[in-house]
Amino acid sequence: MPPARSLGRLRRIAAITPSLILVGCVQEGDFGRAAPSAWNRLVDTTGSLAASAREEPSSDFALTDDERVLRDRAFRFLMPAAGYDVFTGVLANLTRSRVLPPDWRSDDPEAYHRGLVGGPFRSPVSRYRQLGEDASADARLIPSFAATALRVRDADALRLRGLPSAKTLNDDDVRQAAMRVAENRCLVAWVRLEAGLRVSRYRYALEHLVAEVPEAAEAVSAERSLGFLDGRRALLDPLLPRDAEARCGLFPTERPEAALGGASAIRPVAPLMRKY
Repeated sequence: MPPARSLGRLRRIAAITPSLILVGCVQEGDFGRAAPSAWNRLVDTTGSLAASAREEPSSDFALTDDERVLRDRAFRFLMPAAGYDVFTGVLANLTRSRVLPPDWRSDDPEAYHRGLVGGPFRSPVSRYRQLGEDASADARLIPSFAATALRVRDADALRLRGLPSAKTLNDDDVRQAAMRVAENRCLVAWVRLEAGLRVSRYRYALEHLVAEVPEAAEAVSAERSLGFLDGRRALLDPLLPRDAEARCGLFPTERPEAALGGASAIRPVAPLMRKY
């Protein structure tokens, strides 16, 4: 039988989640992040409870300043990159906030292209420019995200070094600390995964634009923006081991071979952090 604490969390999730699914639109702020509103805090709190109920890393500890900034800067990469309908936005926000598990979605490389060309536009040139602006905006955010992730990693290392010698911490304190470290690492892994997927989605869109409505000068400019993003994306590689995304369970369960680079790459992986 689940412990009383878990049962209480499940009851709270059951009570809150239906209303979130009905009106779960995120309230967006500036610089591609969630607005600091009571509604968004409710969504994020419910997501933490849902993640904990699924036995994913989730800590009750308060966030440090850098941990909060890390989550703000992750926001853009965990939401769709182009125009999308309300229902898609709701599902994306519920996934970003972990009300829904991140591995329920399979990657859709065509989604960005559909959003890019789905609405009315006067000239194909505007679609090329939108693609270039989106890729460049992503690229400009990566260095600040990586710098924050490094500070969080250093703080987590200090946290873990202090656990064995701490005299006043009980088992739950130790577990909460370990879960926060795993939570932080898996967030960085998720952003790294999504940044790579964005390069693929932008590439798909560019190739289809060239085939559908060729504009030589605009295609070259969009290609440069895409190269800028791909180069900046490499800043995320040293932050975690190469298999961190798999350890965090971020790959779609129905297509693990695609996410890992082919069936031959599939192998059991240890959790990123041991459960306490």
